Amino acid sequence: MPPSAPGPVGRRIAYYRASARPRMTQQQLADAAHVALGTIRKIERGERGLTDDTLDAIAAALGVDPSRLVADREPVSSRVRDQLPALSAAIAAYDVPEDGPVRALPDLRSAVAQTTAWRLSAQYLQIARAVPDLLTELARAAAGSPPEDAQEVAALLVAAYRSADAVAYKYGARDLSARLVELMRWAAPAAQDPLLTASVGYVRTETFFAAHAHAAGLRALEQAIDVCPASVTPQAVAARGALHMRAAVIAGRAHQGDAADAHLLEARALGDQVREGVYQGTAFGPDSVRIHEVSVAVSLGGDHVRRAFDVAREWAPPASLPAERRSGFYVELARAQLWGGFADDAFESLKVARRIAPQHTREHPWVREDAATLRRLKRADAETLTNFAEWCHAD
Repeated sequence: MPPSAPGPVGRRIAYYRASARPRMTQQQLADAAHVALGTIRKIERGERGLTDDTLDAIAAALGVDPSRLVADREPVSSRVRDQLPALSAAIAAYDVPEDGPVRALPDLRSAVAQTTAWRLSAQYLQIARAVPDLLTELARAAAGSPPEDAQEVAALLVAAYRSADAVAYKYGARDLSARLVELMRWAAPAAQDPLLTASVGYVRTETFFAAHAHAAGLRALEQAIDVCPASVTPQAVAARGALHMRAAVIAGRAHQGDAADAHLLEARALGDQVREGVYQGTAFGPDSVRIHEVSVAVSLGGDHVRRAFDVAREWAPPASLPAERRSGFYVELARAQLWGGFADDAFESLKVARRIAPQHTREHPWVREDAATLRRLKRADAETLTNFAEWCHAD
């Protein structure tokens, strides 16, 4: 699309920035959207238009759908789904890519790193637009790379598949997601990196969540833990710790409380050994473990919500954590609050989740379910709640 015209768009951006709680400065918006401060100032003054990429980045930073900034713009969810056929076509030809150019390895490395950054910040539209062509290019690179580059190209391919899977999984394309996970498992051995293999085991759990095959997912994770390298480096500690975090959650879903507690204890001990950070594309550290304590409490069911409240009472996710993970914390806390009878608090948590990562929040099935429940519990004319429920397509 051509750049959006200046004027009304700039005024809407300025309005949503000033309306944010807490109020967002132009510098904070520029930092969150990865846009120059001078560009933000010119856009808000109506002195320049903005491209699709810039508009989407600003909307994500403001916690609003881009359609709120441009009156005739389709919602993000529709635009993401429009890209799924191109993604399907790209992975269908994973071993027989069309001929075409291949960028130098540093450029491919940068492009994949960008998709990972988008995944961690829950900017799925950007991934959906970029990743089909990137996967095709990486497939060409894998087929023709010299031996000294083959391992890194394979690792880049796994990372790109993971970003693509985030889009497929979040937007309900479960078969496509499962296919992408299998391609990750296919590509990972060529990278000859056991820590990368551990990260693939972490992502694979999505297929078990989607199928409600929680006991089987727990077995798969415990097998991945068994073959994970010893915790002698921060990267290895994080790999093992992330597997224990996810095992704790899926054990809770399998109603295996003792196993959930045991894995959470292991994750907590490992989390204390490293700084919070992103390792092999997965956030891990003390803060991530705390978020998973809430996840485990919600996974175990309504009788365990007090554990979630105990975490939230004294702690909140710092802004330095990836947006997707922070948003997930508030989505799960909202469910615990709803089960505990704190409907108003639950709605506030959902609104916080939306401000942090609107694309992630809008497509989360629990958000739809809980917004529908809140709508039934509150007055039918509660405008703010009604607007939220309509925004996330709650029944």
